[in-house]
Amino acid sequence: MADKFDPYREALIVETATVWPEGTELDPRHQAELETLLHASPEEADQLEYVRTHTGFCRQIVVSEEDIDRVTS
Repeated sequence: MADKFDPYREALIVETATVWPEGTELDPRHQAELETLLHASPEEADQLEYVRTHTGFCRQIVVSEEDIDRVTS
């Protein structure tokens, strides 16, 4: 279940994760660039999750086609 953007948890982010749709085949450098863009504006992600870790939170974005369109336009 997706979470809403939470400024409090954002301040405690210690790592990020990106889940790509099955079958996504991108050049690794291009994929890394897209991940950077997606995590630069997490409040705009379609599916955002905060996963509790021992030292804070991991921001996980489950990438949708809309997310890809948004960051590549």
